[in-house]
Amino acid sequence: MELTNVYIGFALATFAGLSTGIGSLLGLYSKFENKRLLALALGFSAGVMIYVSFMELLLLSFDSLGGLYGDTYGKLIGVTSFTGGLLTMLFIDQLFDHHSIADFISRSSDKEESLLVRTGVFSALALAIHNFPEGFATFTAAVYDPTVGATLATAIAIHNIPEGLAVSVPIYYATKNKTKAFMISFASGLAEPLGALIGFLIFRTVYNEALFGVSFALCAGIMVYVAINELLPVAKEYGKPSDPIIGVTAGIIVMAISLILMYI
Repeated sequence: MELTNVYIGFALATFAGLSTGIGSLLGLYSKFENKRLLALALGFSAGVMIYVSFMELLLLSFDSLGGLYGDTYGKLIGVTSFTGGLLTMLFIDQLFDHHSIADFISRSSDKEESLLVRTGVFSALALAIHNFPEGFATFTAAVYDPTVGATLATAIAIHNIPEGLAVSVPIYYATKNKTKAFMISFASGLAEPLGALIGFLIFRTVYNEALFGVSFALCAGIMVYVAINELLPVAKEYGKPSDPIIGVTAGIIVMAISLILMYI
């Protein structure tokens, strides 16, 4: 591993994780009325994740594994790893009974205070668990190619903003303590750099083409799951019905053009 890329990977994972703090500040200190912009941004982030997963990470996985095991077995291992990423996120959702972010945000202040606190703390825990594989994915991509890592980190950062809202708002309504609400929300984002640390420890111990190939496909599965199960359902809650697909289309087009320009 190039040491510079390792530093970049940690920095990007930290940036993505700490963006939950931005969402928390928006929820606590502003009315954030432009919900349509949020829907477009979430759709855009989903489009970026989906395109990068299929057109960059998965193809890199096929190239790495195909060179080691042949085209057929290489793709079979890659698809299996991709499915493993999907199933990992599905298992986390089922294990923590993870509800949509919109459900957390929509809880009103007339609920029981204890319920609101449990909602905020539970969502912080669930989102922290989700952030581990996202941090791993960002770090893995950055170690191989910082440009791809930066793209994923930006998309994850956009999607972490409403997650910060999800954690801080119910806690604030229950406790009337903005500092406590912000700190719990902020702490949930620290799981991203911890996920990057796990990636670093793995790659420091075993650093070979096969591990990279499996990791790329695994990360692609994680990103596709996050886009479909987290970003798009939340985006549909805001703006016009067509805004999420407009955002997705824009994200795919921008990423397609940027990748073409990158290889010219």
